[in-house]
Amino acid sequence: MTDLQTFPLPDCVTGVPTDLELADRMVQAWRRDGIFQVAMNPSQEQQTERAFQASRRFFRMSLEAKSRCVSDLTYSGYIASGEEVTAGEADYSEIFTVCKDLPVTDARVRAQWPCHGPAPWPDDAYRQDMTAFTDALGSIGERLLRLTALGLGLEVDALTRLTRDGWHHMRVLRFPALSPTSSRGIGAHTDYGLLVIAAQDDVGGLLVRPPVEGEKRNRNWLPGESSAGMFEHEEPWTFVKPVPQVLTVFPGDILQFLTGGYLLSTPHKVRLNTRERYSVAYFHEPAFDACIRPLMGPRGEKAIHYGTHFTNMFMRCYPDRVTTRRILDENRLSTLARLRDEAVEATAPEPVHRLAVA
Repeated sequence: MTDLQTFPLPDCVTGVPTDLELADRMVQAWRRDGIFQVAMNPSQEQQTERAFQASRRFFRMSLEAKSRCVSDLTYSGYIASGEEVTAGEADYSEIFTVCKDLPVTDARVRAQWPCHGPAPWPDDAYRQDMTAFTDALGSIGERLLRLTALGLGLEVDALTRLTRDGWHHMRVLRFPALSPTSSRGIGAHTDYGLLVIAAQDDVGGLLVRPPVEGEKRNRNWLPGESSAGMFEHEEPWTFVKPVPQVLTVFPGDILQFLTGGYLLSTPHKVRLNTRERYSVAYFHEPAFDACIRPLMGPRGEKAIHYGTHFTNMFMRCYPDRVTTRRILDENRLSTLARLRDEAVEATAPEPVHRLAVA
């Protein structure tokens, strides 16, 4: 256990000297600890508490009622304990995933874009509370990315230009109390997206792995490479002590890709505790159709089409889910391939013209 650095966020980020100083401290905290905390204001505290209260109410519903909150169009909705698998082993968490909530009349839904459709909310009250919470976290995410860009020596909007109409989503998690047969909540992994903002209750169970000099981190965006299960039983791991009135923040795989490994995606895992535990993980993401190329480091890696990356990750996690079956049955991957090819072609880098040497 260690005390993490906690930063207050400005209301806006423009690149003034105080922004630059804060940005540098944030980036260095990530490079040292893999994680830091941001302080919440009273309004954000209230929204967080409402989201937790609403989620406790949802997870106390009957399994039959929760199981109706599933969609064959979107990965939004209920995930039962044991349905999610990390490194071949079931995770003991119940989850409600919140993805972009789109009506069936939306042009992308009608065009059969994978993962697009209405969220299967249990009721309107839950929809309102979780939508307000994701909006609040989205504002925090935009400011964090602007600060991150400054801390990396990039233009202030170098990252946020990727997140316009971002495919932001959130996972609300309930972990049962420790049992005589298992202490595992979620196995070791990194998150596939850009930026993770997490909130937890007072129970505790999250552990993160800080950067280790010379240690290779797998690249989840490449076929055949996965961080699932890596370092599960190897030190060091840091227990993230529950602290009131803060959110924890760490990089995902896309930020590692964009920075050429200057910032590493943070491995983390969850251990069950003596009481049930609630947490929320919000992912501030690029647009579904964004084509992402490295901004730092070697430029040889192929571009990542975010929608393809997201779809592949969820299909891998939930191979038997009705959403995955519909994507395959209706050949929606061909639609995704066309979107990817169009995005890659539209954002192809300009050729580099070099002067001839006599």
